[in-house]
Amino acid sequence: MAKARIYKRAKKATQSGHAHHLWVLDYGQSSSRSHDPVTGWVGSNDTQVQVSISFQTKEQAIAYAERKSIDYNIEEPGSTRYVVKNYEDNFHNNRKMNWTH
Repeated sequence: MAKARIYKRAKKATQSGHAHHLWVLDYGQSSSRSHDPVTGWVGSNDTQVQVSISFQTKEQAIAYAERKSIDYNIEEPGSTRYVVKNYEDNFHNNRKMNWTH
């Protein structure tokens, strides 16, 4: 059986806030996929791939995986870098980039 992945979902592009995002446990692909020659679709008999479980904390996700004897990998979230920008900087004489329009 493939290992499950525990990770924190990234913020969607349409979100601007800093809301608390949930930790997710996704099961890995444990069987190979097959190609249907009639429809052209790719499918699998493994329904665990469709299961995604959300948790409030990483510790809860780990405890669940250990309680159910699920092998897992943890992917820590990357750091977020904030760049402070001011609208008035677009009009300074000492701009580092050329004006584009």
